Amino acid sequence: MREQHKPIVWSIAGSDSGGGAGIQADLLTFADFGCHGCTVITANTAQNTVEVAAVNAVSREVLTGQLETLERDLFPDAIKIGLIASAGQVLAVVEFLLRLKALAPVPVIYDPVAVASSGDSLAEGGIGELVVRELFPLCDLVTPNLHELEWLSRAPVDGAEQILHATRLLHAGDCRAVLVTGGHSEIQAGKIADLFWDGTRSDWFIGDKVTGGSTHGTGCTLSSAIAACMALGYPLRDACVVAKAYVQRGLRLGQGDRVGSGPGPVGHCGWPDEMQDFPRVLLPEEEAAKAYGTFDDAGSCLFACDFAGTGTAALGLYPVVDSVEWLEKLAEEGVKTLQLRIKQPAAGLRTEVQRAVAVGRKHALRLFINDHWQLAIDCGAYGVHLGQEDLQSADLRAIRAAGLRLGISTHGFYELLRAYRYRPSYLAIGAIFATDTKDMSDQLQGTAKLARMAALVGDIPLVAIGGISIERAPAVVASGVGSIAAVSAITQAGDYRQAVRDLQVICEG
Repeated sequence: MREQHKPIVWSIAGSDSGGGAGIQADLLTFADFGCHGCTVITANTAQNTVEVAAVNAVSREVLTGQLETLERDLFPDAIKIGLIASAGQVLAVVEFLLRLKALAPVPVIYDPVAVASSGDSLAEGGIGELVVRELFPLCDLVTPNLHELEWLSRAPVDGAEQILHATRLLHAGDCRAVLVTGGHSEIQAGKIADLFWDGTRSDWFIGDKVTGGSTHGTGCTLSSAIAACMALGYPLRDACVVAKAYVQRGLRLGQGDRVGSGPGPVGHCGWPDEMQDFPRVLLPEEEAAKAYGTFDDAGSCLFACDFAGTGTAALGLYPVVDSVEWLEKLAEEGVKTLQLRIKQPAAGLRTEVQRAVAVGRKHALRLFINDHWQLAIDCGAYGVHLGQEDLQSADLRAIRAAGLRLGISTHGFYELLRAYRYRPSYLAIGAIFATDTKDMSDQLQGTAKLARMAALVGDIPLVAIGGISIERAPAVVASGVGSIAAVSAITQAGDYRQAVRDLQVICEG
């Protein structure tokens, strides 16, 4: 193992002589995500766009030789596994991964390829049970389509409840999570649903069905894109939604890439940067509707959305403070957007909120009350800010009916997409950098990822938060967000007035 700037991702898979799937699709995907791709070939297939004429599996010794040689010089940041052609290969990969994972927690994404899209068998019969028993415990994610889900779980998958049941059976194989891709069925006319299940919570990712013939290699491309995202440090759910968008973009833009008589290859069209390609994350209210077969993708009647606006596309400097005294001092310095965050409320909390609201009215502030939404309504506040964990306990309909603005915290692409469905007054993205305020070490975004998220959302104000100092603020503003939230950069500054002036100049520049 060694330090490197460019993430290394391995593909353990078959070679598609037609160039549309397998190793060939994986390498194109890794390159699009800025990763260095390495290959461990399990089989050389003789195929084109309409048939698989032969599958020539390599020996266990040849497979192991490739794995061990790569390990000595190109240690992986993530591994994607595709076609494993025989029981001997399964055992060889398992043996190697057991040793590798003892050295480092390398993410493993397994796309259980058994049958080609043409219908031809690729893997040795009878290995499904061995895969579930031996390989699954070493996988962070398994990405079967509906046919592969049936093959592995030995359960029918006709309908959402049966898909969920079969997915839970599959998860019992002790892999960390399962993503069942729905390209072979429609949740409703023109809509495709993928199910993510991690043993704790299910998520449905909804996308538009793209008609056309360039669909070869979608499963390979999806799993390799997830592996690339994880090599880049993305959490699993974030990796899944970004990879889904990457495939959707390839389906949408690659329809002219017909190269043979059969289905053409899915396009490899670069990082997804348009919201139309990202899946819609089903909200809890919609989950219930889906279970009863009444799902409506429009969703407006199922959950509170379209909250009152702030009257500006850029909220500017946004200090977050824990006392009314700080609100007054900062309002006097001309700050217009503020948040009162009292994490350990005392008996006089209502009085404090009332005082804060009064200060807000006196100075015409965009003042948000953190967490305490009921008090914010009762006291006639301008707005309320909620974390992800608060969205299900808060009465969002009551907040909207009272005319309050709503801000929502997000930590990565998955939460951003989920919160976007509510159409709040603004979205906060964090933590950008490490902060002393709270431990967010597993959710640090950085400015590069922040810029990608900012490019997606152009119709709702965005606020960057977390560890933003005066020195770091210019790079944050350059990412495209219209507001930066500051805590210690102001409250712990030697001269808070000067800190406010400096940050305001940066926000306005």
